[in-house]
Amino acid sequence: MGCSNPNKYQILLVDDHPLIRRVIRGIIEESPELEVVGELNDGQEFIEFLDQCAPHLVILDLSMPRVGGIAATQKVKASHPQVKVLILTMHKNQEYLDQALLAGAEGYLLKEEMDRELLPAIAALRHGRTFVSHFLSRV
Repeated sequence: MGCSNPNKYQILLVDDHPLIRRVIRGIIEESPELEVVGELNDGQEFIEFLDQCAPHLVILDLSMPRVGGIAATQKVKASHPQVKVLILTMHKNQEYLDQALLAGAEGYLLKEEMDRELLPAIAALRHGRTFVSHFLSRV
């Protein structure tokens, strides 16, 4: 299943903003058991990438050009159900959360909380739990 080092938990970043991907990578690289195996701009690139590499987890933006996060989640779950999906978004809307979970995402994290909650969200998904941004879980 892996893309690179089988001793690390492999994560793929999919966001159309390079700066956001750089910040996410920086947070992930703080943890020695995690590895970023790639960075992509949109859901279409992600779907094509899965033929070469199926990571353990994909961190997926909700709003992207070509194929957005909900459609990409549905496609990955249909072809690679073992790949976990963490939606990382600025959308605080309950409807988006519901759509993401219905599509098969295991997590939903707001970008404004990623500095504090990204590593706990990854840990939750690694251990088979669902993670929802604390802001949304209080709504």
